[in-house]
Amino acid sequence: MESIEAVMDARPERPELLMASDAFIDEVLTHADPMAMRGLLYMLTGDKELEEMKLEKRRFGRVEAMVPASDEDVAMIRRKAADFLKAYRDSGAGPIDYGSKENVAKALDLVVGEKIMDRARDLMVEETALDPWCRSLEWRSRPDPERLKNFHVTIIGAGMGGLNAALQMKRAGIPFDVIEKNDEVGGTWYENHYPGARVDTPSRGYTNLIAVDYPYPRAFGTNDDCQNIFEWISHHFNLRKDIAFNTEVRSLTWDDEAGEWEIVTSGPEGEKTQRTNAVISGVGLLARPNIPNVEGMDEFQGQAWHTARWPRDADLRGKKVAVIGTGCTGYQMIPVLARTEGIELTVFQRTPQWIFPVPGYTANSKPELLWLDRNFPFHANFLRFKTIYGSGPDFVKMFDIDPDFDDPYSVSPAGAEARERAIQFLNSKISDPQLVETMIPEHPVWSARPVVVDPDDCVLDTIQQDNVTLVPEGIKRINKTGIVAADGTQHDVDVIVFATGFKAHDVLWPMKVTGKNGRDIEEVWKDEGARAYLGAMVPEFPNLFMLYGPNTNGGLGVPQYHEVTTRYILKCLEELILEGRKSVDVKEDAYWRYAKEIDEGNARKVWSDPRGNSYWWSSYGRSVTNTPFTGYEIREHLLEPDWNDLIVE
Repeated sequence: MESIEAVMDARPERPELLMASDAFIDEVLTHADPMAMRGLLYMLTGDKELEEMKLEKRRFGRVEAMVPASDEDVAMIRRKAADFLKAYRDSGAGPIDYGSKENVAKALDLVVGEKIMDRARDLMVEETALDPWCRSLEWRSRPDPERLKNFHVTIIGAGMGGLNAALQMKRAGIPFDVIEKNDEVGGTWYENHYPGARVDTPSRGYTNLIAVDYPYPRAFGTNDDCQNIFEWISHHFNLRKDIAFNTEVRSLTWDDEAGEWEIVTSGPEGEKTQRTNAVISGVGLLARPNIPNVEGMDEFQGQAWHTARWPRDADLRGKKVAVIGTGCTGYQMIPVLARTEGIELTVFQRTPQWIFPVPGYTANSKPELLWLDRNFPFHANFLRFKTIYGSGPDFVKMFDIDPDFDDPYSVSPAGAEARERAIQFLNSKISDPQLVETMIPEHPVWSARPVVVDPDDCVLDTIQQDNVTLVPEGIKRINKTGIVAADGTQHDVDVIVFATGFKAHDVLWPMKVTGKNGRDIEEVWKDEGARAYLGAMVPEFPNLFMLYGPNTNGGLGVPQYHEVTTRYILKCLEELILEGRKSVDVKEDAYWRYAKEIDEGNARKVWSDPRGNSYWWSSYGRSVTNTPFTGYEIREHLLEPDWNDLIVE
């Protein structure tokens, strides 16, 4: 059977480049990102002239970035790129090496126009995906074949995290299976196909390392784009044969004597029981819809559904539709729904959200950039890195509360500046001062998840249309013909759509998880909410690991968090397999030490502000979801297991 590496390393030849004329190459490079190309050329050529140029800082949507200060330097970069690509074409466009890690790191400094901090350099080099297997397991010694064959891992969920874990198990040669409740891979992106569904993270950064060369059709992928990538991964790496679809885990019970988990599932053939040595939960935080308990819901005679359960055959033409909820999902969906023929849309907005414009948010990828991805060596890698770097690896610190900053609306100078930009955008889109005031949130920027929009076509345009009514208040009740607003006004509708988010704090729910000595995980978490050591482990639940578990939101992108956590898990499993041990567990004191660090760090972040009232904070008086750590700190935590914190038996 073809190895995982062979599948990945079967790089396509470049017939397009071999046929490209000089004039075509010159033209396509006018669309290249100058700073990304600057670093890439330096890596490939070592050209010292690329090091010395004057730079200036400019804002691009949410981030600021360094760019060449003169058109002459931009032209110089493009000329050198054209010369390189033409010479590469004329040489036959064969394999090419990217050089040493140190050479790559220096090139990345040139991409961002500053020296990347030492603690973040290894993380940033990894993020180029020049080595797509850098977060995989490299066995420290050859495992005993019999021991390896008899060790089995079960992965719950075939979304982004579960698929990456499956791929890494397969590459390491560890037997595994995947249990997926849906009839297809994709997880939350398979379930969330509401109109307008789209990521708010650039596509190049919202994928695992092994998808660096995937042709991204849009700068910010739609749910279909995300789904296509997950299906491609499952087919390309032949993972589907190990996935049990339409099967849901009901319970996990630890058998301490055997050192195994007993898993009860419900699937096409009814209830089944299986046993496994280790379990990796890839169910995520945003998996179970949150539908508020509104008085009178059962009386409503029309149709109603949550955005994560959007009917495939839904037809809203000519109907009166209510949208309840105006977070990211609502603001994404409303403009698309409003374009439906004959629709009358009523939007119930209890709480407005901060809106930030990103030019090109809904645009297609430039075909010239996709051509360069295919034909200029490592172009996709450097654009991926530049996308992920954003405002720098220390950007999470801009969410810090400044105790010396005195402002009724913001908690730091950075927050005040962002608030002012957001209000300027509101005023640029809305001429009615009263409506502008309605759309200004009371909470500080970043205390709840802000919303990214396309400045040329967004919710602010839509709420001013004749077929859209904005109700800027809460709901009193639902009755058989519609919704009664808090002011007593009746709004008759045919359909109610709940854009009300997910049960992000109910980690692992509704699975019943029982660890050592009959310990129930819901009992463990009932007083202070879900916690986990490194976001992955809970004491007395041996060999149970979580991806995107408690306090893993932020610091790193979701796929990056999945990858570094999976690498950590693999190293724990390596210890069990090589040493012939049966279980690894986290010590109670390590669990609580890490919990204290998380809570103390989050208390200094803007999302602890009580005005935020979002899933980033919880009724327990702490964050169940967010991490206060930077990306490089997260990587350091998860790079190697600290065996002093663990119990290996």
